[in-house]
Amino acid sequence: MRRIQIFDTTLRDGEQSPGVALNHAQKIEIAHALARLGVDIIESGFPITSDGDFECVSRIAREVRGPTIAALARTARADIERAAQALETAPRSRIHVFTSASKVQIEHMLRKTPEEVLESSVRAVKLARQYTDDVEFSGQDVMRADFDFVIQLYRAAIEAGATVINIPDTVGYGTPQEYGALIARVRDEIVMGRNVAISTHCHDDLGMATANSLAAVENGATQIECTLNGIGERAGNTSLEEVVMAIHTRRDHYRAETGIHTREIYRVSRMVSRLTGMPVPPNKAIVGDNAFAHESGIHQDGVLKHKETYEIMNAELVGREAAVMVMGKHSGRAAFRKALADLGYVTGGTADHGLNEEALNVLFTRFKELADRKGQIYADDLRALVDAGADIAQAFTLDSLQVLSGTHVTPVATVRLNTPDGMREVAATGDGPVAAAFNAITQATEITLNLETYRIQSVTRGSEALGEVSVSARYGGVSVAGIGLATDVVEASARAWLHAINQIVAGQARSKNALVAETP
Repeated sequence: MRRIQIFDTTLRDGEQSPGVALNHAQKIEIAHALARLGVDIIESGFPITSDGDFECVSRIAREVRGPTIAALARTARADIERAAQALETAPRSRIHVFTSASKVQIEHMLRKTPEEVLESSVRAVKLARQYTDDVEFSGQDVMRADFDFVIQLYRAAIEAGATVINIPDTVGYGTPQEYGALIARVRDEIVMGRNVAISTHCHDDLGMATANSLAAVENGATQIECTLNGIGERAGNTSLEEVVMAIHTRRDHYRAETGIHTREIYRVSRMVSRLTGMPVPPNKAIVGDNAFAHESGIHQDGVLKHKETYEIMNAELVGREAAVMVMGKHSGRAAFRKALADLGYVTGGTADHGLNEEALNVLFTRFKELADRKGQIYADDLRALVDAGADIAQAFTLDSLQVLSGTHVTPVATVRLNTPDGMREVAATGDGPVAAAFNAITQATEITLNLETYRIQSVTRGSEALGEVSVSARYGGVSVAGIGLATDVVEASARAWLHAINQIVAGQARSKNALVAETP
């Protein structure tokens, strides 16, 4: 197994993400977390850019132990001397010198000739070696450069004393095939068995940063430069969690390993997200909310029978809770039964105790109907379904609702209900429009419930989003729950209250204790 070094540039390239500005305390917190994570090198900043960046690099060099501390520098003497000064107290330091390799950058950004770039690069590497034995050299934008010039540039850097040569696809232009081929050429034509590391630095403009970095590993690279959550300039950098877990999970293919403590990944990912203010997309590999979640009935059934049917790694390996079943319209009967069991309900029981097959079938049908309306189903929704009973007669239905409310106005609600005795209309006041609606329904049905909990949430997006109201209440010694859906939250509340009352009228509301297994 080859050892792949992980070079983390969250604090340098990652902080260059638009809208991100970390203060010193936040950078130190992240640096210590990276050390616990087990990264080999922390690129702590670009000292020449400001006094603040210099001080932060100096503090990380002074306080953080474990990884090599690196600082970025252009080929200018002032950059290199400033980086060296910032790294003075680090037990292990690296100066990372960079220039440009592509014609477009050399001509329009550096405004130099290729010969001048070669000369300044050699001079810079030699100067950096006067301060440290560990010098990394990078030529930006290699995938749009002339490859013969790239080979010439890196050969000169190695002869000047570079110990790591980094091959940056700065604008994310390369493909895995092209990038891997260039790494192989560098390996065979320049390194040739010498004690020089080949590093990757890929950006994700075309969504291929991780693939390109792994292609480099296949072709001889021994260091990957990456960031937590893949943050960085424009579309971001290679994602640390992705390359680390790809190498770990596919050891059979890459024949390599890293020194990362994988169980720290999720915690550090969340820390970086919190401090940078950059949320992690739900579908983000490894660290996204949905990365280890299953909703499809086929997938859930497979995972319940044997995890490896649909999981190539387990959530605990990256420091997360075990894989979760997301209950929704795609969920199957097996997952529904498992979800009820996890909530403590007895399934496979008799008509007198627990939920028998007939009751489960009715509940599953109602679950599917609810999932079609609202998408994801939560534990409280499942509890409400069970508490509602298997077959609830609609003794009262809402025909119309009218509410008057506003500043300095006593809220009044008028409800018209279809009742067993015909249509009935009642008006009532309350502390607010919802309370007024509840009071009117109570008078119209002549059934008084004691509200225990009230919850409201949006279940769709946009200005016409559906609101779901869930209530739980007591009627004597019986606990009941109701759910209501409407684009108007007062209407949704009224429907939830009626749903709970109908359980009482139908005589099917039961105490949850009759359905929950006895516990010690």
